Amino acid sequence: MNLTEKCIDSTLIYDGKVIKVTVDNVELPNGDKGKREVVGHRGGVCIAALTDKDELLFVRQFRYPYKEVVLELPAGKLEAGETPLENGKRELKEETGCLGTGYVSLGKFYPSPGYCGEIIHLYFCKVENYGEQNLDNDEFLQVEKIHIDRAVEMVLNNEIPDGKSQTAILKTALMLKNLKGRTSLY
Repeated sequence: MNLTEKCIDSTLIYDGKVIKVTVDNVELPNGDKGKREVVGHRGGVCIAALTDKDELLFVRQFRYPYKEVVLELPAGKLEAGETPLENGKRELKEETGCLGTGYVSLGKFYPSPGYCGEIIHLYFCKVENYGEQNLDNDEFLQVEKIHIDRAVEMVLNNEIPDGKSQTAILKTALMLKNLKGRTSLY
């Protein structure tokens, strides 16, 4: 069965700094017509950076839509002219002051596929060295280190509600478990 929907026309409702919103008229697989409200977003990146003590680097920051401080892995919006990996390396350095090495893709994460086109690229790396944060003027966050085993417990206990972080933590833990006894990720 063909499940593809075809866009007939699209109306831009809002074009902001971070998102744009359209209402699309579509043709459904059975030939009927429908409407789709779509939030467009350029995408993002999330980094699971592991120290030599098997700790992941986290940031705590206030997330306005939830009106609460959220614990997350370092992440950010994709910037024009950068690959997702370049973007991830920059975000890790800016938010934590750390440089990573041995980056491995953990795949893509679709946060809300029912209405949003955002794709978040997930990466793992080892922390190579520490330096100074270089936060944006509107960015306020604290860096924390949490052992990978504790981070997995926190995901399972709903102490880390952020979906991209949950996915990257669990994928990292499984990858490391599968590599036990090997001397390299590669």
